[in-house]
Amino acid sequence: MSEKPMNPTRRQTLALALGGAALPVAARAASQPGEARPCSAPVPQWRTGIEGQRRADLGDGRYLNPVLGGDHPDPTVLKDGADYYAAFSSFLYYPGVPIWHSRDLVNWAPVTTALTTNIGTVWALDIAKHGGRYFIYIPVLSPDGDARPLRTYVIHAPSMRGPWSEPIDMHIDNLIDPGHAVGEDGKRYLFFNGGKRVRLRDDGLAADGPIEHVYNGWPIPDDWIIEGFAMEGPKILRKGGYFFQFVAQGGTAGPPTSHMVTVARSKSIDGPWENCPHNPIVRTADRDEPWWSRGHATAVEGPDGRWWLIYHGYENGFRTLGRQMLLEPIEWTADGWPKATGGDLSRAMAMPGRGGGQSGQALSGFGPEAIGNKLTFFSPIGDYRKRAQIEAGRLTLTGQGSGPADCSPLLFVAGDRSYEIRVEVELEGEAEAGLLLFYNEKLFCGLGLAKDRFQAYRIGQRERWPEGAPTSARRVHLRLVNDENVVTFYHSLNGVTWTKERSFEVAGYNHNVADGFLSLRPGLYAAGNGRAMFRALTYHA
Repeated sequence: MSEKPMNPTRRQTLALALGGAALPVAARAASQPGEARPCSAPVPQWRTGIEGQRRADLGDGRYLNPVLGGDHPDPTVLKDGADYYAAFSSFLYYPGVPIWHSRDLVNWAPVTTALTTNIGTVWALDIAKHGGRYFIYIPVLSPDGDARPLRTYVIHAPSMRGPWSEPIDMHIDNLIDPGHAVGEDGKRYLFFNGGKRVRLRDDGLAADGPIEHVYNGWPIPDDWIIEGFAMEGPKILRKGGYFFQFVAQGGTAGPPTSHMVTVARSKSIDGPWENCPHNPIVRTADRDEPWWSRGHATAVEGPDGRWWLIYHGYENGFRTLGRQMLLEPIEWTADGWPKATGGDLSRAMAMPGRGGGQSGQALSGFGPEAIGNKLTFFSPIGDYRKRAQIEAGRLTLTGQGSGPADCSPLLFVAGDRSYEIRVEVELEGEAEAGLLLFYNEKLFCGLGLAKDRFQAYRIGQRERWPEGAPTSARRVHLRLVNDENVVTFYHSLNGVTWTKERSFEVAGYNHNVADGFLSLRPGLYAAGNGRAMFRALTYHA
């Protein structure tokens, strides 16, 4: 594994190093408020790890954000002895609820995906440990037309590694972003968006009381440029005789200055709640900062005894990567309030622990655990796991639907600004299959192989002017080069000599354009009446 400083702006040298022609430099100037503008701060220098992916641990006792690159939204973190576990919103990607593990809050590795049954769109959740058992509380947006569109489920397990139970409907409706807490009387509660709270049964599996309103939030100044008040994501910490609520406000996306972390405290779980005098403790103040819309924080004690905030944010100019996981140190003031000390996160900071160990995961190849830990289906139906078989390093995927939009493609999270992906595709029957960058069923681009031609897609539609190149091949190599949101697709009969099919600009393939809180993920698709065999998947940043 390469461990050397990474130049994150390798736009023209990237393609040459990978055997292609030099790519044009993508325009980065902003024309509208809230869009990407060149940062005035020096370009950060990450270390490279697996497959050239950028690595937060710099190897010299310092780290550089993000600690977990790519789409890891709404992180919730549990400290369990010397271990830390994080879980994230998984929306319509299944298997869902990915769980990652760390010993130092900087180097993270995947453990499992805890939810296999498709129960709807999974939003911001919460991990808890109580009585020696582990719980994950899951808010779900049910399909359109459901009489209970927002439901809260819970799953539980003897270990964070599972096995996890089937989801249990808690019959707590129309609330999101649960945060588990145990009061001074030992009773369990879930706090929710909008300052709401519900007492739980002692087993933590159902409500044991009505929905109560217990907190009004921090009043955001009227002249701040935000998406909306949007008080959500409460995480409860008990420390020093107080209960602290770490709350997200301002809106998850929208303008870069929207999202923020506010804090309130109380000596009782029942309140009253006092707002921190220096709220918000975290906020993007200017769109020139490297990280936008920072919020949805969990406070956790690090292995060195210092305290930290873990939250998400968009990278300036790279909303396509989704909300990435960030780590910021905090101090406790003399009067007992937390104070964030990381500034705009542009600089490297001292590690919470010794560092080292596995960081990230390999995205190349098809190992036996690839489905779930790496590859997830978008909006699958039925027993979706039967569609994919992995054997001897080959993925066989049964076709479904008429194209990428309705075939439930297999996708993975990429956390690099620029990368290349190659894969070999072979068709069987009347299938169409290929390589995608996929936001949702209406917004994607890609290149596939059909029975008599290559099929190109842009902005969720099949390209017809011109159509893809004709071919009689049933087995081809496909290649994708994403150069800072300018993507070029290639095809080859032998994997050596490549023909450029076409290029697209994809910076607009993000939540502020298409809604849904998702990210632009690379992946594979198989549609039609047949199957596709995928071999030799390679990823390199």
